[in-house]
Amino acid sequence: MNINDFIGNYHNHPILFIGTGISLRYLSNSYSWDGLLEKISVELTGDNEFFYNVKGECCYDGKFAYDEIAEKVESVFNQTLKEDRDGKFKAINDIYFENMKLNVNTSRFKIYITELLSNLVYRSEMSEELKSFKKARKNISSIVTTNYDTLVEDIFQFKPLIGNDILLSNPYGSVYKIHGCVTDASKVIITQEDYVNFEKKFELIRAQLLSMFIHNPIVFLGYNIGDENIKSILKTVFTYVEKNSPEAEKIRNNFLLVEYDPDSESVETGEHDIDMQGFATIRINKIKTNNFTAIYDALANLSLPVSAMDVRKVQNVVKEIYAGGNIKVNITEDLDSINNSDKIIAIGSVKTITYSFQTTSEMMSNYFDIVEESNAQLLELIDKHRIQVSQYFPIFAFSEICPSLECAERLKAQQIEKIKGLMSRCPSCAKVGHTSIAAIEADECISATNQYYAIAWSTYNGYLKLEEVEAYLREIDDKDDTNYRAILCTYDLVKYGKVY
Repeated sequence: MNINDFIGNYHNHPILFIGTGISLRYLSNSYSWDGLLEKISVELTGDNEFFYNVKGECCYDGKFAYDEIAEKVESVFNQTLKEDRDGKFKAINDIYFENMKLNVNTSRFKIYITELLSNLVYRSEMSEELKSFKKARKNISSIVTTNYDTLVEDIFQFKPLIGNDILLSNPYGSVYKIHGCVTDASKVIITQEDYVNFEKKFELIRAQLLSMFIHNPIVFLGYNIGDENIKSILKTVFTYVEKNSPEAEKIRNNFLLVEYDPDSESVETGEHDIDMQGFATIRINKIKTNNFTAIYDALANLSLPVSAMDVRKVQNVVKEIYAGGNIKVNITEDLDSINNSDKIIAIGSVKTITYSFQTTSEMMSNYFDIVEESNAQLLELIDKHRIQVSQYFPIFAFSEICPSLECAERLKAQQIEKIKGLMSRCPSCAKVGHTSIAAIEADECISATNQYYAIAWSTYNGYLKLEEVEAYLREIDDKDDTNYRAILCTYDLVKYGKVY
């Protein structure tokens, strides 16, 4: 079955289960389990023979026990750093002793792992594929990952949940980091002892994940067909669900394994049997390909009544109701007649209640997220807004995503006039044509109050790279500020208003 048809059959927001292969695909400083332990061993001893010796000691029936290898490498690593306080790994020892001052005893080995993986160094050649990945964000319920790095948080802007934080959490818009995270070395799970302790405490977390997996489609990314993480999940599910029941069939239809094949651009899914020792053979759906863009596009194009993030917002409102928040009930036949209160839950027929709402200010604050997600469903509501001639509003990108907007041409004309007016007001000191924002900020002839004029003018006239302007806008905290909106609308016009 074609991947678009397969994912198009989903009736609920899918969950992504993400493994090391995704980090290896997009980051130049990522490692497989084997590669990570070898990297640490070489940095510690100067060559890879120590690692090979340990690896050889932990080989059983032709398979390497990496949790046992990690435990042995950890022991030698920690002892070496203990005996060499100010040597090559002085910075790691510094962190260790700072933690000990706070009565936090964390393995030096795990501290080093978090330092190795903390920075995200993206592969530039994968930038277009990552854009497609981000567009799928609006339809993703949550993410479960065994990775330590913060790649998925950076791409999806989801809330990370580690350890006990997973319990009783809101799954929508969350990243379940079941093996720990670089943000907390003490919670990294990598050694044999870690896994033993993890299994003892995992039952409640397993129950929560099981509920998610039964009700949502699951897409495995970054794993191969024989990965123990996949087998563990399948065993968990089918231990509690009768193998030949309708529920089991529904779950099987919802499972999709994306397996990397560098020589394939396939967009066709097929069935595959996974043979698990001591357990029944499980049949799941699989696609073997290097065409990840096709998968991300299929996820982004999935048509569901509301986005996953809107579900999270509603769940948070319901949580506030449970907690005894300030609740007001309105009965109305016209949603437009409701005052713009903080939060609204509409209850009724799906035929009469269909839209989620962001104010124009929120749309400008969330501009880059909306564009990355190509969230046309949200943008359809622009026609409901009353956007005054005096307002800045970046319509060009929005109208490209949602071409059905009735107000688009009027708002484009307004935006062009606003930018022309802005350019005419630019003081002469701002019309220099700097090629970087740093140069504008360093120019003593441009006062702090005139810097935004200079940035807007240099953007409009093509002196500044749009990538730098975007990065600058993303970093601004106060996105209600008029200066932010002026530069944003200039950027929007230059990037998306090509015919103008």
